[in-house]
Amino acid sequence: MFSSLSARIAAIGVIVVAALGSFAVILADASQQTSDSLRWMTHSVEIIELTQHTLGEMREAESGERGFVITRDQQFAKAFDQSLGDMKANAARIVALTADNPLQHGRAKELATLLDDRATLLRRPLDLARKGDFEGAEAAVSTGQGRELMDAIGVRAQVFLDEERALQAARTGSVEVRLGSNQRLALIGALLVGLLVAIGCFALIRGIRRPVEAMLRAMTDLGGGQRKARIDTDMGSQEFSRLAKRYNAMADQLEFAVADQVDSEERLHVANAELQRNSEVLRERGDVIELLGGMAHRMQAARTDDELAQIIRVFVPRVLPGIPGALYAHNNSRNLLIPIAGWGGMEVGQEGFSPDQCWALRRGQSHGVAELGSDIVCGHASENEIYHCEPLLAGGEVIGDLYLRGRVDSENRFRLTVLAENIASALVNHRLQRSLREQTIRDPLTGLFNRRYMEEALTLEIARAARSGAPLSLVMCDVDHFKRFNDEFGHDAGDAVLQAVAAEMKSLFRNGDVVCRFGGEEFTIIAPSSAADALLVRVEEVRQAISELNVRQNGQTLGSTSMSFGVAAWNPGMGNDGTHLIQAADAALYEAKRAGRNRAVLSRLAA
Repeated sequence: MFSSLSARIAAIGVIVVAALGSFAVILADASQQTSDSLRWMTHSVEIIELTQHTLGEMREAESGERGFVITRDQQFAKAFDQSLGDMKANAARIVALTADNPLQHGRAKELATLLDDRATLLRRPLDLARKGDFEGAEAAVSTGQGRELMDAIGVRAQVFLDEERALQAARTGSVEVRLGSNQRLALIGALLVGLLVAIGCFALIRGIRRPVEAMLRAMTDLGGGQRKARIDTDMGSQEFSRLAKRYNAMADQLEFAVADQVDSEERLHVANAELQRNSEVLRERGDVIELLGGMAHRMQAARTDDELAQIIRVFVPRVLPGIPGALYAHNNSRNLLIPIAGWGGMEVGQEGFSPDQCWALRRGQSHGVAELGSDIVCGHASENEIYHCEPLLAGGEVIGDLYLRGRVDSENRFRLTVLAENIASALVNHRLQRSLREQTIRDPLTGLFNRRYMEEALTLEIARAARSGAPLSLVMCDVDHFKRFNDEFGHDAGDAVLQAVAAEMKSLFRNGDVVCRFGGEEFTIIAPSSAADALLVRVEEVRQAISELNVRQNGQTLGSTSMSFGVAAWNPGMGNDGTHLIQAADAALYEAKRAGRNRAVLSRLAA
């Protein structure tokens, strides 16, 4: 059980009173002043401890703010509110404790004001985040606003703590001075009261000096960076024991605050690294989206399959670097996926494959084999191949298939999704443009090119023949006695005859020949690089095949069919608009009609 220091002094005083009352009064007064000095020293310790705790709460609030903005975890927001409340309460307590010291009281008020400003600044990003504006909150945090305010708080806090530590040191010195005075008084009293008083004073001085020295050593070690330095609480008196406990508690909180600051700095470093990674990902995705935008604009402007294939080969390797693959488009008439383009060194055949051979198209979602044997292999892929298929769909309709050879990681999946959407949209637009163009240049009944296209093509072929000197011939033909079919069997029968002879001509003329419906039962064939006499042989074969046709309509035979043909060759004297060439072929056609029909006649201009 520790004895009270004032009780010891009182006991000695009783002895001294017995010898000399005046010394008792002096010693009692010195004891009271020493006790006051100890109380003021404890008061300084409490202020220092509370100030350091307040700064620690501010750092906790900063960590809570950044943690909530980055992770969106409500626990960080709660920790922020708790730390901010404790910080403000502690700041108010510091202001109250320094009321006895006008200079420190003013500094405490200034520090409290700065802390309040810092709290207001910290709350702004948190309020944005609570409203759901996390991007704005992250932007506010990343700007580093409030650094000057933090510097000001650090400077004011350091000045305040330095002054309070100076007061603590001065009060500790005062204790030592007063203890020295007590020692001298005790020695003087010892001359009067004898050996008993001297022994009592010696014991008292020793009981005080040891705790003070222990406290000074601990403070010195703590100031030197030894955060584990503590005071033994067995000080021999209740006052020093309480002071030692208070000091140890302050040192524990200081150690915790420093450790917490280190931990907060590490967490902030991790959060900052994560924020930088996220920023880099967003930047890369922005670049990809910009690249895909340029690709989409070019694909929308493409007019032919070759142009579309060229765009795919140029841009897809940049969007998905290091991943070879191929693009297949769905051909509705053949119900096949036809290859459009390959990239990354991948060889693509021309045969294509059925939609049923691709599990991605059958399931309507991504499908692939990331590890051999891990999933079902598509019929168009090899059994020992790592691959990924991305279906291209629009309104539930199969548009195409994006085939990639290799694995697709998580970041490339984002790129692949956006890429597939762009390509699917471009293929739909390309198909629509081709359909619209076909409607403008094709005759809807026979499927042959119409007269408008014939005139454009003839002008183009005449210009090419004029440049190269290659031959160019033209055929004008019509169905003999066509009116008979309409009169005897109706217009549907006449349409059936036109469709039959059109199909026959389309199959028998060369792929490079342009077979057109001129109007009514009349047809025109443009034959580039063909001399008139050589073309006449081919026309005879066509005429013979048509004369052997047996057209049926609604189960009824329509009778024999024949056609008359007029063949003419272009020469520079005919001009470049095609009018004279058409007139020459038409004149030969009428000559064939007058000669009895079902024959081919070569224009005299071409003979």
